[in-house]
Amino acid sequence: MKKTVHHTLLVLFTLLVMACTNKGLKPVAIPAPPQTKCDCLTVDAPVQVPASSKPAEVTAEQQKQLAKLADYSLLQTADWNDIDGLQVDNLSLAWPAWMQSCSTLINKPVWKSACTAAQKLNNEAANKPQTQAVLNYFQEHFSVYKASNLDGSEQGMITGYYQPLLKGSRTKSAKYPNPLYAAPDDLITVELDSLFPELKYKRVRGRLVGNKLVPYYNRAEIETEASPVKGREFVYIDDIIDVFFLQIQGSGLVQLDTGEQMHVGYADQNGHTYHSIGRLLIERGELTLAQASMQGIKNWARNNLDKLRELLNQNPSYVFFRELPAGLPGPLGALGVPILAERSVAIDPKFVPLGAPVFLSTTEPNTSKPLKRLMMAQDTGGAIKGGVRADFFWGTGAGAGAKAGAMKQTGKIWVFLPKEFVIKPQ
Repeated sequence: MKKTVHHTLLVLFTLLVMACTNKGLKPVAIPAPPQTKCDCLTVDAPVQVPASSKPAEVTAEQQKQLAKLADYSLLQTADWNDIDGLQVDNLSLAWPAWMQSCSTLINKPVWKSACTAAQKLNNEAANKPQTQAVLNYFQEHFSVYKASNLDGSEQGMITGYYQPLLKGSRTKSAKYPNPLYAAPDDLITVELDSLFPELKYKRVRGRLVGNKLVPYYNRAEIETEASPVKGREFVYIDDIIDVFFLQIQGSGLVQLDTGEQMHVGYADQNGHTYHSIGRLLIERGELTLAQASMQGIKNWARNNLDKLRELLNQNPSYVFFRELPAGLPGPLGALGVPILAERSVAIDPKFVPLGAPVFLSTTEPNTSKPLKRLMMAQDTGGAIKGGVRADFFWGTGAGAGAKAGAMKQTGKIWVFLPKEFVIKPQ
């Protein structure tokens, strides 16, 4: 399956580039949706296009599997009483996050009625509806579904992420030498679902050299003194290790030397596949599996500065950023709204509609203490793949980072969808 789809991607992108070139047109970069959570950044790799090739046919079984991913048919009808922990959560704490979702979902017909009712309840309760009122609202306007995986299982992995706090300056200096780059003008990103529906959520990236599409510059090429993206710097950070982990998290808050704070968010990525430096350190015998947490990798890096650049260059993936508006209550997620600490999750939008309320039943990081929360599916991530898969947003700073780095739990997910939402049977 992976080989067939990759082959088709190559051919389609080649034809697109050739068509644009022959007509004297400049290919247009189609931006990816705003994304906070990059995680492992398992986006599509850059391509070397063969001179001539014939696309392989997608088999009937592959079409069936792809259809499942497109219509949410793996969500199984459930009862409100089935939800593990619904009666113990303070649902009112999730309400502000739901109102953030509704600020954009209200523009979609299937969500309009539910979000209009939410706005009415919000106004009547002076922005603070209590738990029972919130529960009554969801039970009146929504149906509940149990999330499952392709193999029919109902448990999956729940991880965590956070927004790091970095120190920086708008001016390069010996104290602040490490730039964050805005997306370069010559980076071409093409979404392919309009050309080939079963390739929904697939994209390719590269740059043009004459009439030839070639991979975009990798990390080692970008992070040189004569960087090919020189001139796109917009802020400089004091610590290269913090820059690297910012690229994994996808968004951050920069404390500037002027006293201001700057929100930065994911803008684009160079198209190269993410290679885990934690896994590489284990393979090299530098760390054990137990030590290869985010904090463990940071500790190794600070104790091995002479080896750090070579290690980082083993991961060719590179993330470009953009400055976000000042005063945001949180980082922007893939839904395009600020996300709320401990009430927002990143999900796989092929299985769970982006923006939907979801109830998560899992445990606290590295413990058996129950964590049962109403959350909002407001973000996505490259490594967030599957029907029962979520990334829990813990907030900003070191404390949130410690929880996020330690979280790798199992859990279950229930999804709330408006009663107007139609899910096709399998």
